Amino acid sequence: MNRSPVVVIGGGPTGIAAATLLGHEGVEVLVLDRWAGVFPQPRAVHLDAEVMRILGRIGIAEEFAAISRQAKGLRLQRPDGQVLAVFERAAKLGRDGYPEANMFDQPVLEQLLRDNLAELPSVQLRGRVEVNSIAQTGDQGVVVELSDLVTGQKESISAAYVLGCDGANSVVRDNIGAHMTDLRFEQRWLVVDIDTDAELGQWEGVHQVCDSRRAATYMQVGRRRHRWEFQLLEHETQDTYGSLALLYQLMKPWLGHVEPEDLDLVRIASYTFKARLADRWRDRRVFLLGDAAHLTPPFVGQGLCAGLRDAANLSWKLAAVMRGD
Repeated sequence: MNRSPVVVIGGGPTGIAAATLLGHEGVEVLVLDRWAGVFPQPRAVHLDAEVMRILGRIGIAEEFAAISRQAKGLRLQRPDGQVLAVFERAAKLGRDGYPEANMFDQPVLEQLLRDNLAELPSVQLRGRVEVNSIAQTGDQGVVVELSDLVTGQKESISAAYVLGCDGANSVVRDNIGAHMTDLRFEQRWLVVDIDTDAELGQWEGVHQVCDSRRAATYMQVGRRRHRWEFQLLEHETQDTYGSLALLYQLMKPWLGHVEPEDLDLVRIASYTFKARLADRWRDRRVFLLGDAAHLTPPFVGQGLCAGLRDAANLSWKLAAVMRGD
């Protein structure tokens, strides 16, 4: 049986951040992920100054600044475009030492995190594996049972600690018997990513449309990338808007004279936004982080931000315990 002091299950931003911060403390870490590389679909698009400060601790703040776009804040508006309130975020550095609102493409951020991780000799990232179960042997350690998705071979790894960063459908959460409490927020939203060289001439922050019939969000993510999110009505599905022509009617208030042929559809997806909280985040030597512990509706990127805060909160404490401090 192979052994690793810490096994991190899940190679998304939370898992890679936790492994990196532990690696900086000299802790040996093995990260297990089912994907061969970065998940290619854009998901989170915003993080705040506090989380950029965590990226500074990780060691990629300058690289992230080069691939991100500062936003001017959040604007609440009526369906007709009338502005109700503005929450401004200054381009200058905030109290955390970094810009307060930062737009980005998640796959690019994840690649920065992984490239940085590769420089740590004490951390190993292994992809294309599936964790089947974990079992604690008293207070002595944890045994992780996994399958190699390429060869089909089954393996066992012994660890002193396990961090479950394996998302909303967490195997780790199930194995420690933790249960999600539903906070009774559930909405279906359509998410649309568009690339275009056209200038839309919009306020360079997040537009939140306060519409009791169909709430909506718009933001410019990068030089060419734009993101729209629309709450789906009860009778609607993603297939209701299966063409760019149909999507164009939803996006038209922001497009002005821009025509559909000027737009490149990067992705369309539907999500059910939920708010759920695990009843416990720890069982002896096993911890839950990120979406495994809590599901946050991903407004202003707080799903991703909460996971990185978990990694920053736990890593130094766990390293201190392992040193005997």
